[in-house]
Amino acid sequence: MKTILITGASRGIGFETARLLAALGHRVVATARSTDLLNRLREKSSGRIHSGRIHTVTADLTDPLQRKRISLYLKKEEILLDGLIQNAGLLINKPFSELGENEWQMLLDVNLLGPVHLTRELLPYLAPGAHLLHIGSMGGYQESKKFPGLSGYSTAKGALAILAECLAVELSGKEIRSNALCLGTVQTEMLEEAFPGMKATHTPDEMGNFIADFALNGHKFFNGKILPVALSDPD
Repeated sequence: MKTILITGASRGIGFETARLLAALGHRVVATARSTDLLNRLREKSSGRIHSGRIHTVTADLTDPLQRKRISLYLKKEEILLDGLIQNAGLLINKPFSELGENEWQMLLDVNLLGPVHLTRELLPYLAPGAHLLHIGSMGGYQESKKFPGLSGYSTAKGALAILAECLAVELSGKEIRSNALCLGTVQTEMLEEAFPGMKATHTPDEMGNFIADFALNGHKFFNGKILPVALSDPD
């Protein structure tokens, strides 16, 4: 059994990834801003044969004090992490000329700086051989096709992918591996809110299954890699 922490686990890809990992018998520490939605995750995952246990910690990763709740929980429960899936994200669809300073800051805080600070906070709780998995976007993948309205989101996700490369080097002495998956479109609530009526290629459970398997096994084959997960450019 492995122990894996997933951010943004209250809905969409994070929700399905958490459920799948628990169904495989692993222990999941699920974080998100909504206590009610995290409780729903725990309820949906209970009663499965061979299911692992889902722990939940409500936290807004842009708030230093709330991020601290996660490390304090791990310390209290004497938990070491075999994996950390940085899945939490924010998508704003707005032309570059109209994207305000506050919106740029929000996009950077959620998609980049939250993962930066949380990873640093949790370094003492990463077991040797742990896998850091950063969930990026094809919009942030170098030389992929770019779309209007996604300059802030794509920029932040591109920086997140570079962080994955850097951490593979920085943490190599601790035997910790780091990778980024740049996802194409997935039919999530976040996508629907930003692009009403858009039809994606994959469902959250399909992508959650891929991410769960990669979190468990991908670091056996990859380290410091930025990998596209799309059928086309960018899907």
